[in-house]
Amino acid sequence: MTEPLAPAPSPADETEQAKAAMGWMHTARFLTTATQLHHLPAHEHSEIAFVGRSNAGKSTCINTLTQQKRLAFASKTPGRTQHINLFALGRGGQTDAVLADLPGYGYAAVPKQDKIRWQQVMANYLVSRENLRGVVLLCDPRHGLTELDDVLLKVIRPRVEEGLKFLVLLTKADKLTRSDGAKALSIAKLQAGGGEVALFSALKKQGVDTTALKLWNWTHTTTP
Repeated sequence: MTEPLAPAPSPADETEQAKAAMGWMHTARFLTTATQLHHLPAHEHSEIAFVGRSNAGKSTCINTLTQQKRLAFASKTPGRTQHINLFALGRGGQTDAVLADLPGYGYAAVPKQDKIRWQQVMANYLVSRENLRGVVLLCDPRHGLTELDDVLLKVIRPRVEEGLKFLVLLTKADKLTRSDGAKALSIAKLQAGGGEVALFSALKKQGVDTTALKLWNWTHTTTP
């Protein structure tokens, strides 16, 4: 006998789930920082990495999701932050997931040697970090996914095919008209190669609660 399908969650249920996810994100606290992969501590928790160009709004996105103004540090000179910063998540001081803020890439003023080194560190992290559960790529939709973003997509594609979660957040969506936003979504979906795509605005809080809920689900679901 066929089992009846579970009822779809009501809007009220989804609102409560998103509210709970936002509360969970608010528990974020600094864990450690490192300039090399082997300096990062090993741990048993699911990890979500935030990546993107230096001017894509990555720090603003993290601070908005966690409802903390200065959790992720935004350098006055984009591209100067050379560290991987880890933030612990979990209620009551307990950790049940970790956010990884990876160095921004692609800023022209950074010396070429530094660019190459940072990109190698990020590539090694994305390929070899065992408990990496998901990747959030931040992109300014007015410029679209760049050649460097495409390189990053190629790096993680094998892991995405194996079940790694992947989300492209089109930041600064408040600067787009509705039609431009729809167009940017369509283009990014074609480029994302199996990842999800969503509009995000820190100013208007667009996509904030749904992103928080998605990250909660990524780190609290045992199956891909």
